[in-house]
Amino acid sequence: MSVVAGVLIGLVAALHLYFLVLEMFLWTTPTGRRVFGLDADFAEQSRVLAANQGLYNGFLAAGLVWGLVSGRTDVRVFFLVCVIVAGVYGAATVNRRILVVQAVPAAVALVAVALS
Repeated sequence: MSVVAGVLIGLVAALHLYFLVLEMFLWTTPTGRRVFGLDADFAEQSRVLAANQGLYNGFLAAGLVWGLVSGRTDVRVFFLVCVIVAGVYGAATVNRRILVVQAVPAAVALVAVALS
């Protein structure tokens, strides 16, 4: 695997760890509410749902790290595709910004993996 592909996968994994922290631990805080544009009441009502979503982002990060550590291209490709699909779905159903924040970095990393 090229160094560029590894760095890009690491950045995608780090993004998903950041999403985990935001959704599981900071959702109802001023920081979490500002990032997601939530009012305090809605943030509190959706806290458990957000924590569940954060856990899934943690699994994506873990899979990407597994792909990096194991050196298995199939694992890296699988989890990058999972991130892209989640980003496309999120963009279609929640906010188009998710495409740029989540799917595009994973797609760039996937291209780098394919070229390496």
